[in-house]
Amino acid sequence: MASRKQHLEHLSKVPLFAGLSKKALEKVARSGDEVTMTAGSLVVDQGQTGREAFVILDGTVTLKRNGRKVATLGPGDVLGELSLLDHGPRTATAVCDTDCTMFVLEQRHFIGIIDEAPGLAIKLLASLAGRIRDLDRKYYG
Repeated sequence: MASRKQHLEHLSKVPLFAGLSKKALEKVARSGDEVTMTAGSLVVDQGQTGREAFVILDGTVTLKRNGRKVATLGPGDVLGELSLLDHGPRTATAVCDTDCTMFVLEQRHFIGIIDEAPGLAIKLLASLAGRIRDLDRKYYG
């Protein structure tokens, strides 16, 4: 388990949290938990209800949709972020390729952080908009 200082340093390098004030970043750090998962562990399962997002601090994770690989994520990447906005079904299955350390943030805590750091919501929405644009280009040119 990382020290609080290392934890803040990890989080400050994640694009979603970059640029947050130290106070806001500390609130984020207090609001989530760091977890370690072994290679082969199921992080999320497509179709299951989501209630949290995962920030990869160390390791790699493969995302599959309908059994087909769609991405490999690594340190700094976020998965499950739609669950910070709703409790809808997971859109993909995520499995650890390697041993992973992740920061887990639940929706109820995320909502509390937004009150203090509205810039975080804007970054999350921009990230989601980017993914929608990528999908649009991929399927419609």
